[in-house]
Amino acid sequence: MRTRFAPSPTGPLHLGHAYSALIAAEKAKKAGGTFLLRIEDIDQSRARPEWQAQIYDDLAWLGLGWPRPVLRQSERMPAYHAALQALWDAGLLYPCTCNRRDISEAASAPQDGAPLTGPDGVIYPGTCRNKPRPTEMPHDMALRLNMRIAAKEPVIFQETGPKHQGNVITTPERLISEIGDIVLSRRDMGTSYHLAVTVDDAAQDITDVVRGADLFEATPIHVLLQRLLGLPTPRYHHHALIRDEAGKRLAKRDDARAISKYRADGLSPTDIRRLVGL
Repeated sequence: MRTRFAPSPTGPLHLGHAYSALIAAEKAKKAGGTFLLRIEDIDQSRARPEWQAQIYDDLAWLGLGWPRPVLRQSERMPAYHAALQALWDAGLLYPCTCNRRDISEAASAPQDGAPLTGPDGVIYPGTCRNKPRPTEMPHDMALRLNMRIAAKEPVIFQETGPKHQGNVITTPERLISEIGDIVLSRRDMGTSYHLAVTVDDAAQDITDVVRGADLFEATPIHVLLQRLLGLPTPRYHHHALIRDEAGKRLAKRDDARAISKYRADGLSPTDIRRLVGL
């Protein structure tokens, strides 16, 4: 078994991060496997070295260890570009010049109220899908997956989390209508979360992905990309989210529940485990 914890260095780790990291580490330990740390820093406009250093410090304080060197996504762009090129060569990608306002207005035009949303935000209405496609893959604009071509059969993954057990199946019809043509390369990044996490889980031989329930609906995207790129599909464990007193899930801006704040207040790693119910 190989699990991983993959935070972004864009703010302090909070109790929800501690919960996820501890679950992933303990699953690997019980199976005699390996727990890995990955730094997901493709958004270089928000990533900061001091937050990365704080991640190492907080996790070590919790008693966790991991192999070195740590994989950093900002150093993996050639691997993401190779995956994009393979998808482009297969005729599965097309360039998109729409901005967020264009997409929102086009998606909401045929109906009253807010546009339909999915795990990747507003479901793309297909504005650029049928435009002439250049011969060479462009690098200066967003690239979208043509879900109508990519989704030929159901995607299936094994879930071991508390809410779902066993095989989870998503039909091609649902991939098209409830997820749509997702962005796999953002103009300002050269990749996307969905593509990077899929390529890196395979590169690190991850057998069990442990993460929050908020990413459950995005998992069919990753399983589809695994199929399209010829990559293995790991098992998935989507755990419950740690929430505040109002029932809201914790965010990095919620400094009051940052691990470093609890440390400064004199709490111990055992106290953190108690706070998250472990």
